[in-house]
Amino acid sequence: MVDITIKNLKEVEEGLRKDVEALCNEKAGFYQDLFKKYDKDLTIEVIINKSAATYTISASINLKSKKVLLAEEGKDIIKAATKLFNEFKKAVKRQYELERKDYEYKRKR
Repeated sequence: MVDITIKNLKEVEEGLRKDVEALCNEKAGFYQDLFKKYDKDLTIEVIINKSAATYTISASINLKSKKVLLAEEGKDIIKAATKLFNEFKKAVKRQYELERKDYEYKRKR
């Protein structure tokens, strides 16, 4: 089971909060399918910080082998979050495949 936790959502402008929350929950559906048979309960932490006009958004997940952490900066929170989740998806999938040792699989000839 994968849960998602969004921290510092109050730093996002009032009109964009629901959009950011909806985007995060939408992207969490992929991880529900990926970790369906995973034997550890996982939590994705999304942390949002704002300094001046720039948003910094980071996402992390603690797998069995190591913690995957990525961050993204941008003036538009929606674009930064979308880019972050695309990169985060690749990194988590790569780490999960390393845990499962998918690279050692050889096809029968």
